[in-house]
Amino acid sequence: MAPDLTIPDDLLPADGRFGCGPSKIRPEAVERLAEVASDLLGTSHRKPAVKGQVQRLQEGLSGLFGLPEGYEVLVTLGGATAFWDAAAFGLVEQRSRHYSFGEFSSKFAKATAAAPWLSDPDVVSAEPGTRPTASAAPADVDVQAFTHNETSTGVMQDPVRTDDALVLVDATSGAGGLPVDLTQTDVYYFSLQKGFASEGGLTVALVSPAAVQRIEAIAASDRYVPTFLDLSTALSNARQHQTYNTPSVSTVFLAAEQVDWMRATFGGLDGVVAAQREKAAHVYGWANDRAWASPFVTEDAARSLVVATIDLDDSVPADDVNAVLRANGVLDTDAYRKLGRNQLRIGMFPAVDAADLQAYTASVDWVVERLA
Repeated sequence: MAPDLTIPDDLLPADGRFGCGPSKIRPEAVERLAEVASDLLGTSHRKPAVKGQVQRLQEGLSGLFGLPEGYEVLVTLGGATAFWDAAAFGLVEQRSRHYSFGEFSSKFAKATAAAPWLSDPDVVSAEPGTRPTASAAPADVDVQAFTHNETSTGVMQDPVRTDDALVLVDATSGAGGLPVDLTQTDVYYFSLQKGFASEGGLTVALVSPAAVQRIEAIAASDRYVPTFLDLSTALSNARQHQTYNTPSVSTVFLAAEQVDWMRATFGGLDGVVAAQREKAAHVYGWANDRAWASPFVTEDAARSLVVATIDLDDSVPADDVNAVLRANGVLDTDAYRKLGRNQLRIGMFPAVDAADLQAYTASVDWVVERLA
């Protein structure tokens, strides 16, 4: 059992939330939600008040990402898990290739493998902590599936177009914090409870004209697609600034608040990424300077700018460090459970202040010194 230690107040972060999802929601956004709640919550999602928030989110994301000409912002119910099933129904024609290098990057492959109307997927794997190399896929592959950020291991992978297949990118923990060239992608999709400081239950997809054409072609075929997972239905509703089913309006509002804040604070995605690089440099530099810590990801270019994984020496039990931190209000920096490493996993999403990350590492130093 970890000792009862009280970290000095002057070392503690002002906000102790460093989880990798759901992530910190800025208190200012929650206050804004409270101000408008009576006008939004409990009203129809097909009326102007709520549709206006969906449109606000769509237009904000278009501006943040500098959406290429012809790309559209689709908003649909269900998180990334639901979107994998939707993609298996509505985006993969015959066979998909998947780049698998951790828990979440492997799950889309499992979804397409379970689909009896599709051929078995082609899976290119890499060990946790590393990333696979993209290459041209076999001729029967019509979707290349990337994961922008592997949340379980803190590895990021740049999506690139290597052939004529559609490029689908699960960006759930990377969107809004990692650089991306959307012209290299056809469907860049993400939930909102990480980089966009909101809650779960919705997915946004930035879709290219080629992806729209694929969605419409499959919808016009004789393939059965459940209505909830029908991307053509989701797309037609998104063009009307609404979702097919009733959404969590607070989720839409909080995400729109975060996007507006990101644009006002950093200007655009390039500005956000520059700030993320500074935060990541602090955390990885701190780990490199400690005899008892080291970055789990050894390749500098593969180290995530939004999720840092830091291995600790066996003499420094991460469970004890995290127990003391949690008792002092510093939360959710446990390693991903299935990875099974003596490790800290630190969410560094845009809503997390750089000063709080500096206070976090100072607090860990204080705890480790006393545990020793």
